[in-house]
Amino acid sequence: MKVERVLLKDYTTLGVGGPAELWTVETREELKRATEAPYRVLGNGSNLLVLDEGVPERVIRLAGEFQAYDLKGWVGAGTLLPLLVQEAARAGLSGLEGLLGIPAQVGGAVKMNAGTRFGEMADALEAVEVFHDGAFHVYRPEELGFGYRKSRLPPGGIVTRVRLKLKERPKEEILRRMAEVDRARKGQPKRKSAGCAFKNPPGQSAGRLIDERGLKGLRVGDAMISLEHGNFIVNLGQARAKDVLELVRRVQEELPLELEWEVWP
Repeated sequence: MKVERVLLKDYTTLGVGGPAELWTVETREELKRATEAPYRVLGNGSNLLVLDEGVPERVIRLAGEFQAYDLKGWVGAGTLLPLLVQEAARAGLSGLEGLLGIPAQVGGAVKMNAGTRFGEMADALEAVEVFHDGAFHVYRPEELGFGYRKSRLPPGGIVTRVRLKLKERPKEEILRRMAEVDRARKGQPKRKSAGCAFKNPPGQSAGRLIDERGLKGLRVGDAMISLEHGNFIVNLGQARAKDVLELVRRVQEELPLELEWEVWP
């Protein structure tokens, strides 16, 4: 187990965030010790805005045995989802294609039910192991209240591993499906971002609404509404959390959009 003081901007895809004590745990016993004081869990740092002041709690990252995976068995929650999507395709296993391009670890993807218009994480789950109250518990997906970009994990629960619901299919069919998902992502920005900033209102696209309101290119400090896609806030270099929050506030003054990101603290 490694414990160190870090700046979380170095661990988030938006490149924003203040100081914290980072606990990197590699075994189930280490996880138990790390959770003996107040904590937060950091996945791949996407879909997350950490304030400039940082966080007072321990920040736990899953490594070691939590990054081991067997596509036909248990998959560690610290496994990168993009890696898993590609490995499943190579093995001729279908069920993850709709998650192509989501820069998350498996645990984070489960917690927020990450997805695209082609599919959600919950669709691919057979079972989820969650650590809470000092023990590891296994749940069926229907017990975890999955909905649009949300789940109802037990309070303080940490996803530690999952079993996936994959089906054998011809590789050519899987690759065609992935190409379709990839084409739909072409308009997304290449700069640092935390992924889609706002949830889509029912039957509408948050990005299109922001575009129609003429907000693309709106900028506070080095935080800017992407010129390529209205639902992305990008970091032009030295953006701070206060800049990003001000930008979010200005958008929400114009449109009744709910923030999709998790905000720490």
